[in-house]
Amino acid sequence: MIKRIAIFALAMVAISCGDNKKKEETKEKPEVKEQVVNVYTHRHYPADQDIFAKFEKETGIKVNVVNAKADELIQKMIQEGEHSPADVLITADAGRLVRAEDKDLLQPIVSEEILKIVPANLKDEDNKWVALTKRARVMAYAKDRVKPEELSTYQDLISDKWNKKVLVRSSNNIYNQSLLASIIANDGEEKAKAWAEGMVKNMARNPKGNDRDQVKAVVNGEGDVAIVNTYYIGKLLNSSKPEEVKAGEGVAIFFPNQETTGTHINISGAGVAKHAPNKENAEKFIAYLISKDAQEVFAKANYEYPVNPEVQPSELLQSWGEFKEDTLSLSKLGENNKKAVIIFDEAQWK
Repeated sequence: MIKRIAIFALAMVAISCGDNKKKEETKEKPEVKEQVVNVYTHRHYPADQDIFAKFEKETGIKVNVVNAKADELIQKMIQEGEHSPADVLITADAGRLVRAEDKDLLQPIVSEEILKIVPANLKDEDNKWVALTKRARVMAYAKDRVKPEELSTYQDLISDKWNKKVLVRSSNNIYNQSLLASIIANDGEEKAKAWAEGMVKNMARNPKGNDRDQVKAVVNGEGDVAIVNTYYIGKLLNSSKPEEVKAGEGVAIFFPNQETTGTHINISGAGVAKHAPNKENAEKFIAYLISKDAQEVFAKANYEYPVNPEVQPSELLQSWGEFKEDTLSLSKLGENNKKAVIIFDEAQWK
């Protein structure tokens, strides 16, 4: 009897073990969280989408893009607060990045891989943002009416010889605000105010349009020299529209202030959002954007200067020659933005 009970007990144990094993086998595997990085970006270039796609393919991290104007993205992040899904903020102009930093929307980047590549003047002093690409703010002049030896500095554009000959966009444009902010930092507020007033006096027309429109106006004979960002010239020369190619071919590039502070440099840049839910992926993403592969795409497809010193500018930009850059810390552009806006208003720069 005892023997039969023991055999029965062993059988029950075996059945129980079998059932448990089946349960383990049929138990659902835990879901693997999808790896993502949520990018709020002001940039709208096809080259960026190509870079994002390559990052996804190489890392398996999905890039979710929210595209809007910089101020709209900053306001969106403010409204979302600590629940914001944003991991990375990308925008043009250091002034806007400083604005995001001032609103406490960014956190320090800790990746040594990123920080060692980007030069000191092209990143925030507290590492809350870094440059991705550079743009030089240069003079585009009419080849048939202006000799390059007649040009020298931004400051010289207020001299009488350029009376009613200068073309430039409005004072609410962040590129002009940052240029004036750099003059404030380098020369002081009084000289910056004199420059703004002199520019208004020498304008060929009231400011209107973007940088491409200033170049077109030069070619159309409305003025002789325009202040523009370099990559706009690249866009014109490689446009599918014949009239834009003609505009690009009708001007030459001059790099101002080569004997003084150097040509004003601005950037597009990126920072990690303060409440980034995917901080590690955010830093991997920014590291990829300044890698050699991505920087070569930025340089060749969008005619921007690379921030990675191992990458050469495009052939077009190289054809314009090397130049001395203003090495002013770009944080100063944001710090002096309010002063620049006030000076523009006082000078009645429309």
